[in-house]
Amino acid sequence: MKKYVCTLCHYIYDPSAGDDTQNVKPDTAFEDLPDEWVCPVCGAEKIEFEEV
Repeated sequence: MKKYVCTLCHYIYDPSAGDDTQNVKPDTAFEDLPDEWVCPVCGAEKIEFEEV
């Protein structure tokens, strides 16, 4: 699965790890993240992320 980087703080969303701060299970593709999901570091919305 593809990784995505936050263009504001450079946090990288890694689908294999998920995001335990927002109860996103490992192996969740970026496209499958809930619409309300935000960057766990800076709070940026999904629109601020770019594919790595």
